[in-house]
Amino acid sequence: MVYEATASAPVNIAVIKYWGKRDTKLILPTNSSLSVTLDQDHLRSTTTSRADASFAKDRLWLNGEEEAIKEGGRLHTCIKELRAWRLEEESKQDSLPKIGDLKLHIASYNNFPTAAGLASSASGLAALVASLAALYELPQSRSELSRIARQGSGSACRSLFGGFVAWREGHAKDGSDSLAEEVAPREHWPDLQALICVVSDAKKGTSSTSGMQATVETSPLLQERLRVVPQRMVDISTAIEARDFDEFGRITMADSNQFHAVCLDTAPPIFYLNDTSRAIIALVQELNRASEANGNGLVAAYTFDAGPNAVLYAPAANMPVVIAAVNKYFPQANAFADPFQMGTTATLPAGFDDKVVNGGWEKGAVKQLIHTQVGDGPRRLDDKESLLNTEGIPKTLA
Repeated sequence: MVYEATASAPVNIAVIKYWGKRDTKLILPTNSSLSVTLDQDHLRSTTTSRADASFAKDRLWLNGEEEAIKEGGRLHTCIKELRAWRLEEESKQDSLPKIGDLKLHIASYNNFPTAAGLASSASGLAALVASLAALYELPQSRSELSRIARQGSGSACRSLFGGFVAWREGHAKDGSDSLAEEVAPREHWPDLQALICVVSDAKKGTSSTSGMQATVETSPLLQERLRVVPQRMVDISTAIEARDFDEFGRITMADSNQFHAVCLDTAPPIFYLNDTSRAIIALVQELNRASEANGNGLVAAYTFDAGPNAVLYAPAANMPVVIAAVNKYFPQANAFADPFQMGTTATLPAGFDDKVVNGGWEKGAVKQLIHTQVGDGPRRLDDKESLLNTEGIPKTLA
């Protein structure tokens, strides 16, 4: 009997940012956050977990490279908590196979660059939790599972849901009320799409973990951020409920700007954005200015996590203009993969001033465009999609 489960989990991109912990061990945030789950058909992590009596120890491979599972570390904590839940179920039901004490082999694969500001740790930890929850046949809800994912990577808790997801900061010292919950399913606003502009696929210079703690310790501006975020959470949830893109976009851009202002206010300052990032901001701002001058609403909204890559949200009807503008001023070395067949030649709004983006950038300043949409939560996959061979080693290493 093979005891194994494979699951995939999505990337999520926050529109209200998580930045700072009040408890670094339990990963309890200083503020609540809210994200949009992106479509797994374009961005996902896939994880296979297998329990077997022949395994000598727990082992994990990420993209074919073995990662250490350090005692007391984040991976170890997640595995330990989920294993404890399985053992609890086995103690209540004699009929259950005794697999809780068996060692695990876990293989995980991302179909996008790791550590490049695309929330790889979030989808990866969510896929691990989803895979182990399926293997162990755990009865806990996704919100309950999100408390475990949170301890592996804070934003991973949001990748356990599709659509629009809030991570509530909570108040309990043990973290029992710091969990994720769905604000709206993807079906609520299927018209919303995202264009990811990959400016760099290199590992960032300052990790999110070290960066946010430096901000907590040194940034006076952080206290102002913590004062305004609760109302932003209410306001953006209202905008999502009403499918009000103008309000959604304004809040999204304001929160991204403030997040990076807080990073600059850190000692020493943290520079996640680069010149290309700032030029993309200028492009979106000019698109919106010209559109509003013509009596229309916002064309798009930008947001940047802890890295230089831009995520541009827009209604589907506006996305051809967004793609055309990015392609015109930031041409890529490789042709844009157009999954929605929207084309790249839409007309920019009347009155658009191309001097705002300095007339265009050299080819390759934006390395890749990823066009996607709002997506679903973790999926249980068929056995044929297992990442492990018969010996329990990743197939990519066989």
